[in-house]
Amino acid sequence: MLLQFSVSNYRSFRKLQTLDMAASSQDKTLPENCIDLELPGVSTRQWLKGVAIYGANASGKTTVIEALKALEKMVVTSAQMTDPKDPIPQIEPFALRPDETESPTAFEVVLITNGTRFSYRVAATRERIWHESLRAYPTARPQTWFSRDWNRDTQTYVWGPERPSGFPRDERLEKDTLSNMLFLSKHIASNRTELEPIFRWFKQRLQFLHLDANWHLDPGFSTRQIKEETSLGESILKLLTHADIGVTGASVVEQSPSKKLLDAVGKMPAEIQGKFREELLKPSFEPQLKHRGTQNVEVPLPWRVESAGTQRLFALAGMWLNILKDGDIVCIDELDTSMHPLMVMELLRLLFSSNSNVEQAQIIFTTHNPLLLDTTLLRRDQVWFTDKDNDGEGHLYPLTEYAPRKDESLIRGYLSGRYGALPFVGRGLLGERQGYNVAEANQEAPEEP
Repeated sequence: MLLQFSVSNYRSFRKLQTLDMAASSQDKTLPENCIDLELPGVSTRQWLKGVAIYGANASGKTTVIEALKALEKMVVTSAQMTDPKDPIPQIEPFALRPDETESPTAFEVVLITNGTRFSYRVAATRERIWHESLRAYPTARPQTWFSRDWNRDTQTYVWGPERPSGFPRDERLEKDTLSNMLFLSKHIASNRTELEPIFRWFKQRLQFLHLDANWHLDPGFSTRQIKEETSLGESILKLLTHADIGVTGASVVEQSPSKKLLDAVGKMPAEIQGKFREELLKPSFEPQLKHRGTQNVEVPLPWRVESAGTQRLFALAGMWLNILKDGDIVCIDELDTSMHPLMVMELLRLLFSSNSNVEQAQIIFTTHNPLLLDTTLLRRDQVWFTDKDNDGEGHLYPLTEYAPRKDESLIRGYLSGRYGALPFVGRGLLGERQGYNVAEANQEAPEEP
């Protein structure tokens, strides 16, 4: 479970930005959208199952997800470093202040795993890790399991604490950790188990899905569930048949290698054929959806003729239901791409429902769609915005900063620019419009559905 994520000096974010999953005690609406959880030393007792991030293009909303992805990638791959001179590829500092001395990019994640709250912090430049620490909160009093800080004067790391509570210190392992490597990753690579729950949280519980138009969403997972007739496959079929896209059933068909591929393999040297022929000519499988035809006849259609929205929903259905089953934290950029807003709403309602989301999965997603600002779908504390100032710095802030009234139309407020996070093109993209009045143009903003 994710409680909080902070980042600074990463891409469009120069100053510290924090995404907080704590539910507002002032908002009593949609209780199913919250997870009830009491934690030692924390006054908050409810945590959000999801947040939506709105903002203009290039305002930083995608950067929130990319920053979390960068930290996840560091944790999972850092132990693969073998040369201390290799740069850390995930570090991309704010670039619009070339006159400023480079400071480290900093991340902090507050998470729950195995029933314990942890705070994991990393600060790094592309050359080295400057700070790394892990604190555990089995009680209200924190335990610092480890910390390391780079000392400029001695050109060495200062490690601590001397006698950590709840974690055995290993000075030899500390010395073997390269300057461009995370100790968390090195610890796991050394076959130690004490930090494994935190590592597994990053590697297995944290999921990233790309739904933008240029990204191919692989239907393979959903296809396997249908082919193997798993319980998840049954749920996928149930979701499709209730989605009002005309689907009445699904099966999996075997695809033989194409003549073009057979000809290409036949032209390969004999020694290469012998080595790769079996793998290259292995049959593939693709889904085949049945549709309701005239006189209630079921008509199976080839996968290639299905619409982009249907293909995307089929591919997403298996992943979505699996996220609910495992209780993962999923981050999605442009959730509503190629799908009707009402379909997106129903997917979100599945995740917010206590009946379908028993494992307390969470979602962070970006969107431009104002129709999702429906107060029967999202609480006010689930809405966040990103915007840029005149210096090109991105800022992340919650809707609750504006204290919207209970009866206030969030759609109208957003489209009128009351909360910021909108592109300003008052005189048109080529500056050709004269006397353009933003307030008048937004008077026709739609009401909430």
